[in-house]
Amino acid sequence: MSREKGREYEKRACEFLQKEGFEIVECNFYSRFGEIDIIAYKEGVVHFVEVKGSEKYESIYALTPKKLQKIIHTINFYLSKNSLTSPYCIDAIAFRGEEIVYIPNITF
Repeated sequence: MSREKGREYEKRACEFLQKEGFEIVECNFYSRFGEIDIIAYKEGVVHFVEVKGSEKYESIYALTPKKLQKIIHTINFYLSKNSLTSPYCIDAIAFRGEEIVYIPNITF
């Protein structure tokens, strides 16, 4: 996926989350461990959101165990850096063409 297309998916994901009552805290948080696409807040919970999109295949399959591990390391870094103790979860937003699929709490 091109960087430009990825940014478009992330923009649409932010708009979707805001309509659903989320407050967007940060987009594209980078660390040496990896990147978190969207950090949002709703009802006392911090949501770390991974955005996936593709026109050629089911985009959610691009979220591999290795990618999820990088996200978890990045979240731990973010929480430590910001001295946060709030509850959190990892969510995903996948695009199927124009359809947005929101998948809350993707970890077990």
